Amino acid sequence: MTATLASITVDCDDVERVARFWAAALDRKLGEDPTPYFASLAPAEPAQPIWMFLKVPEPKTAKNRVHLDLTAPDRDAEVARLVELGATRIREVTEHGMSWVVMNDPEGNEFCVARASDH
Repeated sequence: MTATLASITVDCDDVERVARFWAAALDRKLGEDPTPYFASLAPAEPAQPIWMFLKVPEPKTAKNRVHLDLTAPDRDAEVARLVELGATRIREVTEHGMSWVVMNDPEGNEFCVARASDH
C-alpha cells in the first residue's frame, strides 16, 4: 500500500486571512466553520487534497523547504492579480530555459508562478 496525499497544510498566525488569500488565488471556497485556530478550503474536485490552515504560535523564520508552483496562461496578469489579493512579488528567476516569479503569500510563505507553457 502507498501513502496518499490527504491535505496541504499551511502554518500561519492569521488563519482566516491566509485561508481567504488562497481561496481567492485558487478560485476555491472557504470550508465550513473557520475558527481563529483552523480553516480549510473546500475541494474543487473530490480527488484533490484538502487545504488546511492551522494557527501556530511561532512566526515563519526561514525559507520553505517545500513550496507551491502555480501556472497561468498569462503569468504577468496572474502575478498582478495575486499582488492585489495580498501576495508580494519577490523576484523573477530564469534557470534551465524556464522562468518563474517567486512570491510570498500574506504571511511570507513562498510560492512560484510560471507560464502554463513553461511547465
